[in-house]
Amino acid sequence: MTGSSASGLRNYAIVTAAYWGFTLTDGALRMLVLFTFFQLGYSPFTLAFLFLLYEAAGIGANFIGGWLAARYGITRMLTVGLVTQIAGFLLLSAVSPEWGSTLLVTWVLLAQGVCGVAKDLTKTASKSAIKITESQAGGEAEGRLFRWVAWFTGSKNAMKGVGFFLGGLLLQLVGFRYGLWLMAGRCSSSCSASCSLSPP
Repeated sequence: MTGSSASGLRNYAIVTAAYWGFTLTDGALRMLVLFTFFQLGYSPFTLAFLFLLYEAAGIGANFIGGWLAARYGITRMLTVGLVTQIAGFLLLSAVSPEWGSTLLVTWVLLAQGVCGVAKDLTKTASKSAIKITESQAGGEAEGRLFRWVAWFTGSKNAMKGVGFFLGGLLLQLVGFRYGLWLMAGRCSSSCSASCSLSPP
C-alpha cells in the first residue's frame, strides 16, 4: 500500500468515525427532545414546532456548506460542525421546566436551530472529505468512490436508527440534561479526531 493510499484510508476511517458519532448523537437528540417535552405535557403541534427551525436552519446550512468548505477547508468545516453541535447540546441542557412556556419553547427552538446548522455543515464536510479521500488513496481500484460513498451513506442511516434507541435509553437512565452532556462529550472526542486529518 502506497503512502497516499494509507493516508486516504486513514482519513476515510477518521471521517466515518466522526460522522458516525455525530449521527448517533443527532438521532438521540431528537428522541430526547421529543420524549422530554411529551412528558412535560406539550401538545403534538408544539412538539412538531420545536423541530421547525432545526430543519429550516439545515436547509440554509446546506446552501452555504459547500462554499464554506471550499473557502476554509473541509477539516475546518467538519470541526466547526461538531463544535456547533456541542454548543447546541449545552444550550439545550440549560433549559428548566420552571421557565415559562413561551421562553422554554423559544429557547429550545433556537437551540434546535443551532443543531440543525451543525447537522448540515458536518454532513456536507464529511461527504466532501470522502471524495477527496478517495483521490488520495490512488486509482488502483475502479469504482472505489462509489463503494465508499455507498458504505458511508448506508452506515449513516443505520447509525441514525441506533441513535433513536440511544436517546430513549439516555433519557431513561440519566435524564435529559446528563444525556446531553454525555453526547457533548462524545462529539468532543469526534472533534479531536477530525483535527488529525491529513491535509488533501
